[in-house]
Formats: sequence, structure tokens, C-alpha cells
Amino acid sequence: MLREKVKRIFVSIIFISLVATSPRSWADEVWNMATAWSGGPFLEEDAKGFAELVNTLTNGRIQINVFPGGTLGSALKVSDTVRSGVVQSGHSWMGYDWGIDKTTLVFGGGPGNLIPEEFLMWLFEAGGAELWFEYRKEVFGIASIPCQISPTEIFLHSTKKVQSVEDMKGLKLRTSGAWAEIAGRLGASTVILPGAEVYPALERGVVDAIEWSSAAVNLPSGFHKIAKYIIMPGIHAPGGAQECAFNLDAWNRISEEDQDLLKLAGKMMAYDSWSRYAYRDIAAMKAMRDYGNEFVILDDEFLQVAAEASRNWEDEEAAKNEWFNRALQHRRAFQEDLSNWPQFRFQIGRR
Repeated sequence: MLREKVKRIFVSIIFISLVATSPRSWADEVWNMATAWSGGPFLEEDAKGFAELVNTLTNGRIQINVFPGGTLGSALKVSDTVRSGVVQSGHSWMGYDWGIDKTTLVFGGGPGNLIPEEFLMWLFEAGGAELWFEYRKEVFGIASIPCQISPTEIFLHSTKKVQSVEDMKGLKLRTSGAWAEIAGRLGASTVILPGAEVYPALERGVVDAIEWSSAAVNLPSGFHKIAKYIIMPGIHAPGGAQECAFNLDAWNRISEEDQDLLKLAGKMMAYDSWSRYAYRDIAAMKAMRDYGNEFVILDDEFLQVAAEASRNWEDEEAAKNEWFNRALQHRRAFQEDLSNWPQFRFQIGRR
């Protein structure tokens, strides 16, 4: 009898320990997450990875169900879907709201912006993430945190060789964000298309060239199979960041501790995505080269003209938008602090 009683007590202790240390099978908060992504790593790895991490860090108190783009609202208007309360959370690129306020491009990434490594430092060490949160709350009425770092993009998948400023004239180009305006100033004819229409537009010749993302993200889409030329570097998008957004009622309903854990999950996913995409880009570039694509490097004049046009565009926007100016000056001050970086750090991949 004594042995059976001890056995029952021992089993009970093990059960209680497992319950205490494992994510719960129920949740205090069950949230739906709208995304801008119909599939691919942005959905399957970044958005769902964030949801899984939140569940683990909060010990199951917050459960997030992730839905593909367009399921719970417009894929390009995730912030609207979140703010209105249709969903409690969203995963998207802030720059899709550039038509409302172009400050989103300072945070989300665009011409003249930071490279991925710089983004990590600016956001998580130099106060960029705090400014990001304040901006989204004040201007858009949502809570928002950075939760992914986007790699430097391929400048163009193109059916025509583009190397000089002259080559841009008359080029039918699918693009978005600030580059849609800047490329127009350089002579291109720009077209804005949702993700699902990009491949068929390039395949049918509706556009001559497209920009989408980095090599690793673009490879499964097959752009390299229908466009011979791969143009680099990605001056239109040296780096970027995606956001996890939250309805303010839902955000304010959870404890400060859980708010901090969501921010931690975002930071962890940002660092994870940075290394994951950077490493995959190496193999993806090799795969495109092996396929027979021709790699074209933009000439120095193009780089200089594009950089000048990008800075002029930023200055113009800063002059008429207080928040744009505030975010831009914060970022440029950080960039100035980085000016001595090459003096004590080797360039990645070169010794």
C-alpha cells in the first residue's frame, strides 16, 4: 500500500512539473494574424515562426493563428485590417502604407536606406525600434514592432541589359515604394503590381524588368528562368524590415510582461531572418549562375546618379512631413556614427 501511495505521489509530481514547464494547451488570448504573403518563406517561416515563438515565450498565454494574404482582408492593407479590429495582429511590410505616409519607407526600407546589418543595429541598439513603435501608434493607431530583417534585393530580373542610366530610359519596370518615383525620374516607365501578377507580367512582356526581393526569395519564383539578366546591386532596397502589428485594444489587454515578450520574439525573429536569408542567398546566386543567367553590375555613374536622386527625394519628403524628417534625421545620425566602421571592420566575404 505504501509503495502504491508513493508511486501515485511521484507520478503527480511529474505531471505537475510538466504542466508548469510546458506551453499550455489553452490560451488567455487567441489572436488571428493577417499577412501580406500568399506563401513562401515570409509566410511559412517568418510569420509562423513569430507565432510559434510567441506561444513558447508566453508559455501558451498568447496563441496566434496565421493566415495567408488576402484571407482576412487586403494583402496590401494589413494595417487597416489590424486597426479596425478584424484581426488582432498582422505581418507585413510597413512600406505598403507609403501612399498614406511615406515615413513608412524610412522604417521599412528603400533607396538610400540601411543594409541588413545596419538595420539590426539601428533598430535594436540605437533606438530605432522605439521610434518605430511611437510612429505607428501615433499616425496609424496600431502597436507595431520590427520582426524580420530583409536582405539586400536583386536590383532587377530583366529581359533587357541594364547597366547605365541611359539603359533605364523607357524601361517598363515593375516596382513599388519610393523607387517607383525615383526610377521614373531616371526615365523608366514604372508599373505597380501585386505579387501574384509579377511573374505573368514579366513572362508576357507586359514589363521588361521587375524587382521583388533577394536571390533566395526570388529563386523559387522562377524569375531567372524567363529573364536572362540579373542586375546588381540592389540600390533600390539595400535592406529592409518587416513588422508585426497589433490592434491597440488587444495590445493593451495583455500584461506589460507579455508585451515585452512579444518585442523579444520580434527581435529574435529579426536576427534569425537576417542570418537565414543571408546564408541562403549564397546558394541561390550560385543556382542562378549555374542556370546560365548573365550577371550585370551597374556602372559607377548609375550608382552615383541613383544615390543623389534618392537623397534628393528624401530631402523633399522631409521638408513637408514632420514625422518623415524626424525618422530620417534619426537614421542619418546613426549612419554618420557608422562612418568609421570600415576602419576597424572587414567587409563580409573579403580578407
